[in-house]
Amino acid sequence: MNAVIAIDGPSASGKSTVARRLAAGAGYLFVDSGALYRGITWKALKNDMDVNSESVIDGVVDSVDFDFFTKDGAVCFRIDGVEPGLELRTEKINTKVSIIATYPSVREKVVSLLRGMRELGNLVIEGRDITTAVFPDARYKFYLDASPEERARRRHVEMAEREDIAEEAVLDSITKRDEIDTTRERDPLRVAEDAEIVDTTSMDLEEVIDYIAGRIEV
Repeated sequence: MNAVIAIDGPSASGKSTVARRLAAGAGYLFVDSGALYRGITWKALKNDMDVNSESVIDGVVDSVDFDFFTKDGAVCFRIDGVEPGLELRTEKINTKVSIIATYPSVREKVVSLLRGMRELGNLVIEGRDITTAVFPDARYKFYLDASPEERARRRHVEMAEREDIAEEAVLDSITKRDEIDTTRERDPLRVAEDAEIVDTTSMDLEEVIDYIAGRIEV
């Protein structure tokens, strides 16, 4: 069975960048699990569907067609033949994906798709329930965290390149997302009992990568 390095954590804790770099260094495939939730959100909004209606989104889940492929060391996808690209990273998607990600049908769909990716090769996969729900048997489990203020600063820097948004608005969005993630009924964000917590608040990217790389054997 192909190996899995699982990384969980809240928004903007650095898990995506860290996971991508770790995957490249280990020769594993990088998987951004949150992109699948964003993809379903993207399809719903693109078709002017009500994301606050669980029954409507259930219909989206039933009809969505993911086509997975590997590119530049990562697992990527098309939805209904279209590659969403950077459209998945807009603030509009950020504010709506937290709603859609709470629906049981969406989570069941995404968990099933993620588990199937193991057939593609060894994975470094990041998300919010990877160590607890998707791959609880992963050999290595990490939980990346940072203060809300630091996470807002990082996300603002990332988003400022694409759209005009205040850092205070980003902090508000992150705080709301944290509450939703940790209180949702199905697979809430939490630290797996056997996961190692890495507080990245005062660490730069290279320090985090070096630390985690030193804890694993590939």
